[in-house]
Amino acid sequence: MVSTTIDAGGHRRKPFYQDMSIQVFVGMVLGALIGWMWPDTAESMGTLGNLFIRLIAMFVGLIIFCSIVHGIATMGEVRRVGRVAIKAIVYFELVTTCALVIGLATVNILGPGRGMNVTLPATPSSVVNGYLDTAQKLNENGFLLQVVPKTALSAFTDGNVLQVVFLSVLFAFGLLALGDRGKPMVEMIEVAGQTIYKIIGYIMWLAPIGAAGAIGFTVAKFGVGSLVSLGKLVGEFYLACALFVCLILWPIARWNGINLWKLIRYIGTELLLVVGTNSSESVFAPLVTKLRRLGCQESIVGLVLPTGYAFNHDGTCIYFAAASVFLAQAVGIEMSLAQQLGLLGIMLLTSKGGANVAGSAIVVLVSTMAAAGVIPIAAVALILGIHRLLASAFVAVNILGNALATLVIARSENAIDLNALTHELNQGAG
Repeated sequence: MVSTTIDAGGHRRKPFYQDMSIQVFVGMVLGALIGWMWPDTAESMGTLGNLFIRLIAMFVGLIIFCSIVHGIATMGEVRRVGRVAIKAIVYFELVTTCALVIGLATVNILGPGRGMNVTLPATPSSVVNGYLDTAQKLNENGFLLQVVPKTALSAFTDGNVLQVVFLSVLFAFGLLALGDRGKPMVEMIEVAGQTIYKIIGYIMWLAPIGAAGAIGFTVAKFGVGSLVSLGKLVGEFYLACALFVCLILWPIARWNGINLWKLIRYIGTELLLVVGTNSSESVFAPLVTKLRRLGCQESIVGLVLPTGYAFNHDGTCIYFAAASVFLAQAVGIEMSLAQQLGLLGIMLLTSKGGANVAGSAIVVLVSTMAAAGVIPIAAVALILGIHRLLASAFVAVNILGNALATLVIARSENAIDLNALTHELNQGAG
C-alpha cells in the first residue's frame, strides 16, 4: 500500500519517490556515475538521451500549432490578440537586452579569457566550418525568409519554431474570420491537443532515463576535465546566469506578485530535465500544462509561450555575450566599448534568426562573430568541448524566463486566477 503525506493545508501529497523531479535528479546522478566509471558507454548513453528528445520533439510542432490556434480562436477578438502579442514582443526585447548587458558586464569585469594567449590555426577546423556554412545560409536567406516556411508541412518537418508560430497565427486568424462556421474546427483542434498532451504524459515517464542518458554522454565523452580546462569561463557564465535571475527576473516576479523561488520549485522537474538534455523542446508540453494549472488562461499560454520559445532566449543571449568576448580575450583582442555595443546590437537581431536550427546557439554565435568582423571564426573551436556544460545553464534560464513571461503577460491582461496561482505555488509541483 502506497502511503501519502498530509500537508498543513490538509492536502494529500505523493511520497517523495513519486516526485518526477526527484526521479529525474536520481537519473542524472546515476547517468553521471555511469559515464564517469565507464567512458566507453558514451555512444549508448547518448542514444538514450537523443531517443527521449526525439520522442518529445516529434510532437512539439503540433503542440505549438494546437496551442496557438486554439488560444487565439478562443480569444475571439483580433484587437486583444494584437495587444497581447505586442506586449509579449516588447517584454522579450527588454529582458533579452538586459541579459546581453549582464553577460557583457560580467565577462569584462572577470576577464576569464585574459592571459590565455591562444594561437589559432590559419584555417578553422572542419567542425567550425560546418557551423560557419550553416550561419552563412541563415545570413543569406535573411530573417524574414526564415519566418516563412517553404510549404505548410515543411514548418513541421523542419522543426522551426518561428515558422510553426507564423503558420499557426495565419491559420488562427482564418478561423476567426469564419466565425461560427469555424467552431467545429476549433473543437477538433482542442481534442487533438488534448490527445497529444496525453501521449506526452506517457512519454514523460521516460524522463529519468532520458536525463540519465544525456548527462552520462556528456561526462563519458568530455570527462570532468572538460570543466576544469576552461573552468573560468564556465564559472563566469554560471555567475552571469545567477545574476540575471536575481537582478532581473526576481524584481519582475516580485513586482507582479509572483514568488520566483516557489516558481522555480514548481517547475523544478522541467528545469532539471533541460539541464540534463539541453533541449527546451522536451519540456514544452508539461510547461503548458503547469502554466494552466497556475491559473493562466489557455489563450494567453497558447500565444505567449510559443512566441517566447521563438523570441525570448534570455540565457542564450548571456551565452552569446560571454562566449564572444571570452574568445576575443583568449586570442589577445581587447574589444573597445564601441565594438561591444555594436556586437550587442548584432546579437539582438541574430539571436532571433536561428531558433530551432540544430546547434542553433553555436550557429548564431558564429554568425554574430562573422557579422562583427572582430573575432576570428576559428576561435569557436576553443569552447566546443564545454558547450554542453554552458547549454545546461542557458537552456534552464530560457525556460524559467519564458514561464515567468507568460505569467507576467497574463497578469497584465487580468487573465490569471490569483487564488490558483498562490495555491499551486504553495503546494509545489504535483
